Order: sequence, then C-alpha cells, then structure tokens
Amino acid sequence: MTTITESATPFSARQSRSTGKTIKLWLRYVPLVLLVFFFTFPLIFMIVSSFKGTNQQIFSDLRSLRAFLPVGDLTTANYDRVFTDSNFPRYMLNSIVITAGTIGLSLLVNSMAAYALSRLRWPGQKLVLSIIIATLIIPGMATVMPMLLLVSRLPGLSFDEGLALTQGWLDTYTVQIIPFIVSAYSIFLFYQFFQDIPRDFDEAALVDGASRFQIYFRIIVPISLPVFASVAILTFISSWNSFLWPIMTVQSDELRPVMVGLQFFFQRDTNWGEVMAYTTMITIPVLIFFFIFQSAFVKSMASSGVKG
Repeated sequence: MTTITESATPFSARQSRSTGKTIKLWLRYVPLVLLVFFFTFPLIFMIVSSFKGTNQQIFSDLRSLRAFLPVGDLTTANYDRVFTDSNFPRYMLNSIVITAGTIGLSLLVNSMAAYALSRLRWPGQKLVLSIIIATLIIPGMATVMPMLLLVSRLPGLSFDEGLALTQGWLDTYTVQIIPFIVSAYSIFLFYQFFQDIPRDFDEAALVDGASRFQIYFRIIVPISLPVFASVAILTFISSWNSFLWPIMTVQSDELRPVMVGLQFFFQRDTNWGEVMAYTTMITIPVLIFFFIFQSAFVKSMASSGVKG
C-alpha cells in the first residue's frame, strides 16, 4: 500500500501542474483569439457580403450571425459587374504603378537623408534634423492647397509629340508620386534605427577604402532591412489609400487609382454586394503586402536597432 501511495503522489502532482499550465494557456490565448475575431468581423462581413446577390439579402442577414456566414443564395455576379461596369483593371494598374514608384523612391530618398543626418558630420546638421522633426506637427490638410498651386505651375514632360515641356503636373502619374516621396516620419524612423548601428562598421570600412555610398549600400542597408520593411508598409498603406489628392489633381479616368475609382463606381447606382466585391479586391493586396513583411515590421517596432 505504501508503494502505491508513493507512486500515485508524483503522478497526481504532475497532473495538477499540467492542469495549471493548461488553464494558464487558455486564460492567455482565449482573449487574444476573441480579440482577433472582433477585429476581423468587418473583413469577414465584407467578403461574405460580396457573394450575396441583393441588398435585401445583405440587410436581412444583419439581424443574425448569417451576416458573417457564407449562407443563402451566393453568386460571383458582383465581381463580374465590377469588371464590366467600371474600369477596375486600369484603376488597379494605376494604383500599383503609383504605389510601387512611391515606395521605391521613398525608401531611397528618406533612407539616404537619414544616413546623412545620423552617420555624417556637417555644419547645421542638428538644425536640419530639428526642422524635419518640427514639420511633423503640420497637418497634411494645411499643405494641400499650397501643393496644388505649386504642381499646377511646375513644368511637366509630354511624350505625345516628342519630348516637350508642358504647363503643370496635373492629370499625370508624376503628381501622384513625387509630392509623397519625402516623409519626415520616414526620415525619423530611419534616423532612429541608423543611430543605434555601431560606428565601428563605418570606421572599419573607411580604413578598407570604402566610400560613403559603399558603406550605405553594402553595410547600412543590409543591417536595416527591418526598418526598410516598416517604412515600406507605412508608405504602401498611405499611397494605396490616397483619395483626396488624386481626386483634386486627376481628371482622366485612365489615371485614377482604385480609391477614386471606387467613388465613381459607387455613384453608378450599384448594390452593396458589388461595392463589397470592389472593396474586397482592393483590400487583398494590402493584406498580402503586410503578411509578406510582417515579421520584419514587428522586429523593427520591437527593437530600435543593433546595440553596440
């Protein structure tokens, strides 16, 4: 009897510890799972509603959980109407070109500006940095009209009849990309990250005969991939969701991005299922882009760089 009791006691203790760990895991992850479902409800509703044929079906399902379930008369006709009743492929192509151009130039220009501010020494460096940071308090709406007046007077390039100067940037890809390349917030993110990279790397490279550009491209950039991913994601979201500026500067249907195209599509007396189909297709690229760079984004937000 003594032997049985002694052998049973450790098993009971192990079972108790295992039960305690299980309860802790449930208490930790159940609220997180519920939070995920809470924030994904609008996305689920949008996708499910995009397959429902009529407004009546969408609104009637709002009274129950059927609004989040693929039940009822489901159809892909809403997606077909997006392509037939709007210039959606062209809008999508425009947004891809504008967003890709903005991201590429933004990463290059802002990172090089931050490199000059954080790794080099020159007169007025701190003053320039202070001015850049100070511009963060200026609301974007306050600069819209001055920017519009400026771009309307800048000379552009026409390729229709040879290379020739034209008056203004309006109704071009240029006006949707160039004004948003430089970002004070992006420069500040790069600056913070570059500041934490040990300067021993620069000194060793200079001793080996490397130039400042070589140090930037071969040392700083590979080390700073997390912050590059973070800036890319923030720039992507800002450029992809741009609405006010394109609607003020672009009149041609062939140059409108997807967000402006959504406004014109919505005005065509479309039902909500078609609108949900349109918004689903323009949301998918955002999710894909974030999932690709999410690990680097989280790493950049959690760490300020390489510690010396």
